[in-house]
Amino acid sequence: MSAGSAVAQVRTITPKPGSKDFERGHRFRLNALYATAITFLIALSVYGFNYYRLGVEDRPFSEKHHLLRPSGPVGLYLGVFGFFLFCAIFLYPLRKHWTWLGKIGNTRHWLDIHVMMGLAAPFVVAFHASFKFHGFAGVAFWIMAAVAASGVIGRYVYGQIPRSLNTAEVSMRELQDEQDKFAAQLADQKLLRKQDLDLVLRLPGAGRVQSMPMVVALAEMILLDFLRVIRIARLRRHALGFGQIIATLGGFRATSNQDVERVIASAREQAKLSKRVLFLSRSEQVFHLWHVIHKPFSYTFAFLALIHIGVVISMGYLPWLH
Repeated sequence: MSAGSAVAQVRTITPKPGSKDFERGHRFRLNALYATAITFLIALSVYGFNYYRLGVEDRPFSEKHHLLRPSGPVGLYLGVFGFFLFCAIFLYPLRKHWTWLGKIGNTRHWLDIHVMMGLAAPFVVAFHASFKFHGFAGVAFWIMAAVAASGVIGRYVYGQIPRSLNTAEVSMRELQDEQDKFAAQLADQKLLRKQDLDLVLRLPGAGRVQSMPMVVALAEMILLDFLRVIRIARLRRHALGFGQIIATLGGFRATSNQDVERVIASAREQAKLSKRVLFLSRSEQVFHLWHVIHKPFSYTFAFLALIHIGVVISMGYLPWLH
């Protein structure tokens, strides 16, 4: 094989941004990072459980105190790791201002990694502080925890805003046609009941949504996502026998009946898009308010964290710097 043909082959099999393989690769890497972080934190919890549960006055007598205290080898490295997480977290907002960084990767993928690190950072810092949050460092930690919590909400709201309202409307019409086609095919078999399909698609009225306070609208969006899962499971149960209901965990897992699953997938996607379009203006308002809250908390935490790091360095707690 010539060098030119080899290059051409690599180009052919390399997933392109936006392709299913590219998205699948991102989801795999993201899930692997979450699994690694959870495994690491669980292992640290199991190892240090009998130490972290001790009171401050009893910890010096523990054989693990030398390792797990904030200034100990493990505690220090956790603090350094938390610092690098903190730096990496701020790459996402900087990406909007640094042109060269903005050209790397996909914005949504960056946001996913940003959220993942934002969730991991408070736990890493908590282990670094050995779960004792006092004084200046304690204030910084709780601000960081608030930033992480608001970040989860922000990521959820971001996902509720269709990138194009017209595209969403077209997709809903196509989904409606597809659902009607499959529902008509299955009507004679009585596998799915019309009232159950209607329940999956049930939404509050537009007037009611517009009159909701923003916090209530956000809670309603989350509630509808939760109810959709329950309604889909109910939809499956009415099409299954007792044995299949047990095998699918009460309808929460997919069945092997492709016709039923096609109708369910169509109804689910239409319900998602209908809800997002219905709540579009409220989602944008919540997202704007989230920016107003999230950014000041983030910058405050950054300021306090830098002061804490400066004090630690000046007091000689990082021996490899001396």
